[in-house]
Formats: sequence, structure tokens, C-alpha cells
Amino acid sequence: MGDVVKRAFKYRFCPTPEQAEQLNRTFGCVRLVYNRALDARTRAWAVDRQRGTYVQTSAWLTEWKRTEGLAFLIEVSSVPLQQTLRHLQAGFAAFWDKRARYPRFKSKRKSRAAAECTRSAFRWRDGQLTLAKMDAPLEIVWSRPLPEGAKPSTVTVSRDAAGRWFVSLLVEDPTVKPLPPVDAAVGLDAGITSLLTLSTGEKFANPRHERADRRKLAKVQRNLSRKEKGSANRAKARLKVARVHARIADRRRDHLHKLTTRLVRENQTVVIEDLSVRNMLRNHCLARVISDAAWSQMRSLLEYKAAWYGRTVIAVDRWHPSTKTCSACGRINTAMTLGVRAWTCPGCEAVHDRDVNAAKNILAAGLAER
Repeated sequence: MGDVVKRAFKYRFCPTPEQAEQLNRTFGCVRLVYNRALDARTRAWAVDRQRGTYVQTSAWLTEWKRTEGLAFLIEVSSVPLQQTLRHLQAGFAAFWDKRARYPRFKSKRKSRAAAECTRSAFRWRDGQLTLAKMDAPLEIVWSRPLPEGAKPSTVTVSRDAAGRWFVSLLVEDPTVKPLPPVDAAVGLDAGITSLLTLSTGEKFANPRHERADRRKLAKVQRNLSRKEKGSANRAKARLKVARVHARIADRRRDHLHKLTTRLVRENQTVVIEDLSVRNMLRNHCLARVISDAAWSQMRSLLEYKAAWYGRTVIAVDRWHPSTKTCSACGRINTAMTLGVRAWTCPGCEAVHDRDVNAAKNILAAGLAER
């Protein structure tokens, strides 16, 4: 029997004006501590070639709280401040292991406003959540039940650009167990016209969520551009733009969750391409539709769901010639261009749909790597 899966359950909540003020102050302090610690560690490396540690930054935080200009840090819970230092340490560890880029400073306008609390910074009693420094529990909209008897180990409170408040509860979920093994394996070819093409020949249309709201988005963006910078009307217009973007992102995420859950449940092995989406976004003609397709998000969902349910996800090298190779005889058709959607192999005369053929080759390459 494996370990119980820890799963985050995210809910909307409606803070009182006092709670909103306290949380906004906490978000600001979290961002300030993160940026000061990042700056101090960067300077320590530049001057003394010292990498720095979490323990060192924690000691700096204690000193900052005693400084007259930063005394306001004691007005918020210390746990989110310590947690952001741990996140910074994790960011440096990923950078040293060459798994991520160098940590970047948090922006007030662009970065996610969030604060993470461990058990010492909240009280969970009778299904009600009360954060440190607050007298009343949060008014959470319980859109779905938590697992029976679940007790949160970590709570993350956040506010998105559209002004919506969320709380994420990390709990152990005993209902997530490996699914019964199946013999099926499938290859996936990600695209733009069809979001996914399976090696079985099935295709999933690209909903193009952004295009569906493009006219509405353009209207609110034009309205925003007319407002005077720094004015209250500009803030209201910015909120309308953020709400349209949030609606697009919500629909996209919901569609990808349903699609990836089905793929993981029906197949023991899922083979995908190891696409470099960041490099592909440099093509300004396709960047908009590639971003809307959210291939990276789809891969992330596939991988963690496969880990939950005892499935396997295999990533094939991005340079594998899956599109130009005949899945029947293995001959490579070097003359094929991007505009060709169906082609006949000059070797075995097999007729191929471009995307289905690519998915079949991706599956074969992935199974060969096992």
C-alpha cells in the first residue's frame, strides 16, 4: 500500500473588509520579504561568492523586524513570511540543479498575491477555518466536500487579478488510489486545428477559448486604454479586463481537466512529445494560438494524474521526425511541407492523415524507450 496522496482543494471565499485589509497587508509583507532576501542573497554571491541558506535569510528577517522602517512586519503572521523564504530557497535549489532559471523579483502588479500558512498559523475546527491575526473564520463557499475527516496541513490564501479570493487546503485524500491496470497505450500529437490527435485516430477539436471572447476582450481593453493612468476609473476598467481573462482561463482549465482525466483513466501508458513551448512562442504568428492551447498545462495535468492513478507518461524527444516518418514502413518523407495535411508514402503507398500518423510514430517511439 502506497502513501496517501496529498491533494489541494481550492475554494472561493468572501472576506470581510477587515479580513481583506489584513490579507492585503500580508501579501505586501510576503512580497517585500521575498524581494529583500533575494536581493541580499544576490549581493552576497556577487561580493563574497556565498550561496546563502534559508537559516541565514531567517536570521535576516528577525533583524529586519527590529528595524524602525520595517517594524510593520510584526503586524502580520510570521509563518507566511517564513514560508516565502522557504520558497526562495527552493527556487535557488532548482536553479543550482539547472531545473529552472534564476529566481526573479516579485512585482506588485504582475506577481500572484498569495500567502501560505502551516498548521501553527490557522485553526481548523468543526469545518471552519480561522487564520492567525483574525477573530472570525473565513466565509468559504464549499463548492465540493473535502474528504471525510480531512484536516488541512497547509492553507494558501490568494487573490487573483480579477479581485477574486481563493483558499487552497492541502489534505490527505484516501480516495485517490491506483486504477486497475489496462492494456491500452496511446500516443498524443498536440496541434492547433485539433488540440489533440490520438494514435487511435480520434481527434479533439481545439475550443480556442481566447478567440471566443476576443471581441469582448478587445472592447474592454480599448476602454482601459482611454482611462487616465492612476485614476479610479482606470482601476475599474483594469478589473473588467482581468475578469474576461479569468473567464477564458477558467474555461480552458476545466476543458483540460476533463480531457486529461479521460486519457489517464482509459490508458495505462500515455506518450507525448517533449515540446519546447517557450521557444515556439517566439513565432509571433502562432504565439497567440499556442498560448491558448496551453500544451504545457496539459502535460502538467497528465503527469500528476498519472502519478496519482498508477499510469505512465513518456515524453519523446522533440526532434523525433514523427510527422514525416511513415508509420507503416518507416520511410522518412523529407519533401513534406507544413501545409500538407494528408500524404501518400512513396515507399509503401500507405495513405496517412498527417496528425494521426505523427501520433502513431510518437506512440511507437515511446514504447521503444521503455
